[in-house]
Amino acid sequence: MIIETIEHTFSICKVEDFSQVDPNVRFTFISKTDEENSLVCPTEMVPSNTIERNDGWKAFRVQGTLDLSLIGILSAISKILAENGIGIFAISTFDTDYILVKENDLQRSIDALSDSGYTVIN
Repeated sequence: MIIETIEHTFSICKVEDFSQVDPNVRFTFISKTDEENSLVCPTEMVPSNTIERNDGWKAFRVQGTLDLSLIGILSAISKILAENGIGIFAISTFDTDYILVKENDLQRSIDALSDSGYTVIN
């Protein structure tokens, strides 16, 4: 399986509302529940109506389109990273999965995934 690194540095945010979010910006992930409005976006695109934020995240994408019936892809990747003491923030889309790790864990993540048989491309 091929895992691709994404060039941006990301922020994970809680926002008042989405009025200042440009949904056309690549790699913008919006989530709304009954309790919160969450946003993951490139750090330079964090809106001013952010309530809380956590900066310094880098992202990987499982390359290709994953069949929704596939089981265990995210679990296998997260297990490898957990075994190496690396925390994650996971996002799933219709086509694939994204895994975010803190910027200072990026190289250890690449090494751990490569050592486990994944091809990681930059």
